[in-house]
Amino acid sequence: MRILLISILSVTFINAYSQVTPDFEAVDSLYREDQFYIGVTYNTLVNRPTGISQNKFTPSFSLGILRDMPFNKNRTKSIAAGIGYSINNYNQNILISETNGIIEYNPTSSLISYDTNKLTLHYLDIPVEFRWRTSTPESHKFWRVYTGFKFSYLVYDRSKYVDSQVTNEVTGNSDLNKFQYGTYLSVGYNTVNFYVYYGLNPIFKSAFLNRNSLDVNTLNFGFMFYIL
Repeated sequence: MRILLISILSVTFINAYSQVTPDFEAVDSLYREDQFYIGVTYNTLVNRPTGISQNKFTPSFSLGILRDMPFNKNRTKSIAAGIGYSINNYNQNILISETNGIIEYNPTSSLISYDTNKLTLHYLDIPVEFRWRTSTPESHKFWRVYTGFKFSYLVYDRSKYVDSQVTNEVTGNSDLNKFQYGTYLSVGYNTVNFYVYYGLNPIFKSAFLNRNSLDVNTLNFGFMFYIL
C-alpha cells in the first residue's frame, strides 16, 4: 500500500512539474530579426555635366549591423537602426588634380589613353529603416521590404589618375561633402535582396568643372545580403 501511494504521488508530481516547466522547443514569440548586412552595388553619378561619363564596372561594398525593434503583435513590422561602413568607387572621366594646394577639375583628354581614373570614398554609415516582412518564429526564410534613410560621414577619400606618363593622386579633398544622406529600398526573399540607394545631397559641396558647379549625386543599385 505504501509503495502504491508513493507511485501515485510521484506520477502526480511529475505531471504537475511538466505543466509548469517551459518547453525548450517552444516558439519564441519575442524573436527579433537582428541582422548583419553585406552589400555589393554599382555606383553611378547622376546630374552629370555634359561630356562627363563613367567607364569600367567597379563594384562597391558595404557592411554593418542593424538592431530590430518590432512594434506589432505578429512582429512583421519594425523599426531598425544600426551602424556600418561602406566603400564607394566611381570610374569616370573627371581628372581631379592639385597644384599648390588648389584642386582643379577637368575632363580627361580624348587623345590620351589612361589606365586608371577613379574616385574612392569611405563612409561611416548610420541606417534607419522601416521593415515589413512575412517572417515567423519558425522560419527565417521570408519576403521583406525594408526602406529608410542612411546618414554617412566621409572618413577617407582618394582620387587617382594614371596614364603612361603621369600618376596623379589627391586625398583629403576639402571640396567633398563630409556628410551624405539619402533614401534606400531593399526588397527580396531570404538572404538575397535587390537594393537601391539615392543620395539626396551632392557629393561635392564646392567644385567647378568648366565654370559649372559639379552638383553630382550618387545612385547605387545592386544586392544586399542579410545574415542572422
